[in-house]
Amino acid sequence: MNKLTKDILLGLLTAIFFSAFIYFEHFGLTNKLINTLFGLVALSMFLTIPKRSVFIAGFTIGLLWFYWIGYSFEYQGVGYMEPIVTIGFGIVYLLFFAPLGFTNNALIRALLLFGLSFVHPFNWNWMQIELLFVNSYIGVYKYQLALTLLALSLPWILKKPYKYASLLLLFGAFSYGYPPQHDTPLKIKLVATDIKQEEKWTRQALSPTVYMIFKEIQKAINGGYDVIVLPESVFPLFMNQTPELIKNLEKFSHKITIVAGSLLKDDGKNYNVTYMFQNGKYQVAKKLVLVPFGEYIPLPKFAQKFINDTFFNGESDFSTAKKPTDFIIKGVKFRNAICYEATTPELYQGDVKYMIAISNNAWFAPSIEPTIQKLLMEYYARKNGVTIYHAANYRGTGIVK
Repeated sequence: MNKLTKDILLGLLTAIFFSAFIYFEHFGLTNKLINTLFGLVALSMFLTIPKRSVFIAGFTIGLLWFYWIGYSFEYQGVGYMEPIVTIGFGIVYLLFFAPLGFTNNALIRALLLFGLSFVHPFNWNWMQIELLFVNSYIGVYKYQLALTLLALSLPWILKKPYKYASLLLLFGAFSYGYPPQHDTPLKIKLVATDIKQEEKWTRQALSPTVYMIFKEIQKAINGGYDVIVLPESVFPLFMNQTPELIKNLEKFSHKITIVAGSLLKDDGKNYNVTYMFQNGKYQVAKKLVLVPFGEYIPLPKFAQKFINDTFFNGESDFSTAKKPTDFIIKGVKFRNAICYEATTPELYQGDVKYMIAISNNAWFAPSIEPTIQKLLMEYYARKNGVTIYHAANYRGTGIVK
């Protein structure tokens, strides 16, 4: 086997070990011991593989984690961008991990890898290095990542008889528990829908969708539920421009609290929002954190305009709220989160014990996207002692702890 082939194989193996926990979760094969071992092997390989292998690993990780992002471009009328976006994410993460390739020193690589855990290209924060250990015996706090990297790198620096003594640091990186998470005292119905993205916004789908929603509301009332939660944009329209629909929802809200996603147009701006109907009235929660390249372009203004005009038919970005929104439902406070928001630290700031999250994952069907989303929600929920009640279109509905 020549050196080039060996370097390619080492890079591919590193990426496989680094990404395996996602696919184990996706196919229902998660095991804490295996996740622990695979995560430790992945980080060890990143600290020691040849420089050329680092670039192979970074590119492959970009593909294994985010191959699905290009799927959504089909629904923007620019489906030809899908392979370009996929390769683009491979290049982004090749560059992301590239600093490791400029040194062979394991300790310096460990310091660089720890530093990269704070870096989020284009504000896209789904590459969390600690996520490798979310369902393992290693904890996900920064100090535990630091101890893990130190334990794995020092054996390549120290000499006998203390060469492997640093592995004892792994005991400090073990997960000794997280803040307590509690179940809400309310009986909550989480509705899972499976409406294909290509059908979701068609005129033909609107009436059946609305009928389905009211049927689910009535079933929840009959089942004695306090709250019903429906997915993001489950009402595929600008709710504030449909007074008759609002009137009907207000009527039902005397019997059950209704939480549902829709859109809002206000002062010429478009918002992705959650509506909460309760006791004949409603409250609107606007999205705070938008999806990079999905709901806004994280580039300077001139570049935003060019990309919007060229690839998105001139459609403007969504607008945002100024702060997170909390709903008080029958005396219990819930932080509202719309899809991507539930995987961002901003939504967990302040007094947050319970969260209602709604998503539309059909943009990326079929793919591992709902699995990564779930793992990230577990990551943030456990670190912050929050219980998440998640309703999604396509996949992902459930209680996340």
